Amino acid sequence: MRIKRIPIGRYLTENNLFFAPLAGFSDFAMREICLSYGAGLTFTEMVSCKGLLFRNANTEALLVRAPSETLPCVQIFGNDPEIMRRALESEALAPFPIADINFGCPMPKIYNNGEGSALLADLPLAGRIVSACVASGKTITCKIRIGLTEGNPVTADFAKVCEDSGASLITVHGRTRERIYAGEPDYREIEKAKKAVKIPVIANGGIFSEEDAERMMNETGADGVMLARGALEKPWLFSSLLKKPYSVDKKSLIYRHIDLLKGRYDDRTVAVSFRKQLCYYLKGEPGVTRFKEKIFRLTDTESLKEEIASFFDGDPGDEKGRTV
Repeated sequence: MRIKRIPIGRYLTENNLFFAPLAGFSDFAMREICLSYGAGLTFTEMVSCKGLLFRNANTEALLVRAPSETLPCVQIFGNDPEIMRRALESEALAPFPIADINFGCPMPKIYNNGEGSALLADLPLAGRIVSACVASGKTITCKIRIGLTEGNPVTADFAKVCEDSGASLITVHGRTRERIYAGEPDYREIEKAKKAVKIPVIANGGIFSEEDAERMMNETGADGVMLARGALEKPWLFSSLLKKPYSVDKKSLIYRHIDLLKGRYDDRTVAVSFRKQLCYYLKGEPGVTRFKEKIFRLTDTESLKEEIASFFDGDPGDEKGRTV
């Protein structure tokens, strides 16, 4: 695929390979690792605008920046234009020049509250939200899905509303809310968004390999791609797409990830919260089912690292050990 820098308002990304905002996964440590492999832009986990204004501690914890982030981007969600503008003007979000509005989250907790993908059904409100957020002075981007249900796409119209309301870039996840993450993305609908607007369009959904990225770019005409679960499994996919030399030592990578988290959180929190990401790193590895049974009982990182070492290197006395 063609690698290029993407203009977002007055800013310019390093390249057109982005790492998606993923609730529960794209914390500062995961973003730092993706940046180290060449990601051109990363986003925080989605942050509640109401939570920010009420100074919710859990919400503010999501705003920890990755050490290598030179163009920090926050993703926000909500459904009240005024509250969202005030949140963007808050001191907590001062370090983030770019804010992405979540118009795509399919999870019931968000959807049933009239936020995330629920706004795909209310274009006028979505437009007011984008306009209010632009009025905050931040550069605004939007992440959308192609619609709520199969056969009822809103992609082109919604993309146009975002652009007309002042958004500087749109990311399109090529699935409906109904499909969550299942099935092949709808390349034609992403292409419709690209043809409907003049601002950059980033394609998202189902990218796990170089071939997936090439197909996405070729079939949609998008300006770039956003990696999600593919980056959780293989963050080095960024380097692969960039044609940059890289090495993969999963054990060292996992240890690095744990140590990054320990620099911010207590040991037990790291050991427990890291399990879900560890499952992505080890997806498809032989013997991983039995390994999961062991690690989900552990509550300290020293024991966790010992089990990881045993998984990769083999038990003491095992001449073959385990290589990656």
